[in-house]
Amino acid sequence: MGTDVVDTVALRANRELRAVRGGGVHIAKFHTPEIIIGRGSLAEVPRAAAGLGMRRLLIVSDRGLVATQWYPQLAQVLHAERLSVSSFTDVSPNPRAPEIVEGFTRYEESGADGIVALGGGSVIDAAKGIAILAANGGHILEYEGIDRARRPLPPLIAAPTTAGSGSDVSQFCIVNDVDRMTKVTIIGRGLVPDVSVVDPRTLSSLPVDVAAQSGMDAITHCLEAYASLAHNRLSDRAALSSISTAWDSIERFVDDPSDPDSGTDMAYAALEAGMAFTNAILGATHAMSHPVGGLVDAAHGAINAVLLPHVIRFNAAADPMPYVELADAVGVRGGTPHAVAERLADEVAALSRRVGLPADLRSLGVREEHVGVLTTNALLDACMTTNPRKPTADDVARIYREAL
Repeated sequence: MGTDVVDTVALRANRELRAVRGGGVHIAKFHTPEIIIGRGSLAEVPRAAAGLGMRRLLIVSDRGLVATQWYPQLAQVLHAERLSVSSFTDVSPNPRAPEIVEGFTRYEESGADGIVALGGGSVIDAAKGIAILAANGGHILEYEGIDRARRPLPPLIAAPTTAGSGSDVSQFCIVNDVDRMTKVTIIGRGLVPDVSVVDPRTLSSLPVDVAAQSGMDAITHCLEAYASLAHNRLSDRAALSSISTAWDSIERFVDDPSDPDSGTDMAYAALEAGMAFTNAILGATHAMSHPVGGLVDAAHGAINAVLLPHVIRFNAAADPMPYVELADAVGVRGGTPHAVAERLADEVAALSRRVGLPADLRSLGVREEHVGVLTTNALLDACMTTNPRKPTADDVARIYREAL
């Protein structure tokens, strides 16, 4: 049999296997918020807020967005509907636990009954953290892990202004623990926002580096969700659709974030990637990325882009077939399954370089002496539980060193 015939047979067998795993062996739950998407959809936030019973809103955002047209526009449409509006905009990239406590204090002082998050993943995660404290009290770091926040959160609307984090549809909240110098992962179905309002116009204000970082974050979500032990048929389809769109659009988007066509494509790709990973969870790339972000305070998407090719190779050594289908979705074909997976890893690395992201962890500030603590924290991260190949501490340390 020729190579192409072998690949076709293997690909068909893998699809059949994943269909059984996704549909016949276990029951899957696919959770999404209400989604309002399209150019101009930011104007729909007041109607969504009213539908959730909000009357006194806290807008959570950051200072960079306050300086754009989008924050004033959101405040204006909310005021026009006679909704009371307060704000908290002291959110930094990789939101820190003290910032969330400060935001919660602002929420209480304002008498708010709901939250609107306008921003990227950091802002939306901070808003989730504030909502957790509003409903459950305590300290935000007490909720590390899965389903620790038991009481229902106040209404939350997320309006993402980057195309990649997926936080607007996800059950994840990532918080920087400055004392331990790592990121804490909080997971729970109750953390999925009530409404996601995706207005691709807001992407036009993105700096080029943020456009690249967030785009590679979306691609990472697709790859990890598809290979995850917790995948299902719905998450598979979202992941394959998203990676195809993102792969075709990211370079045009980074070249010109104001381009409406590539911006809209990336907005949809980020949304589908978020829907995939919140239901399938993630893997070793994110588990290893979170400690790096907490240690050196680098951009999450950039860290993912460095680690992802190395994790693909590690996982594919045990089972390359999920990566063969992902490769097929982006036009990488021909060769044995292991060879295709290797080529996919190479293509991911090349794409990352083309959009201007760093090639290694050393350029982000990671050093050999950091590997021990990074390894310890990565193995404790909740995302590691669904990685398709269980790594040892030696495996994780080796991947970090390969990525230096």
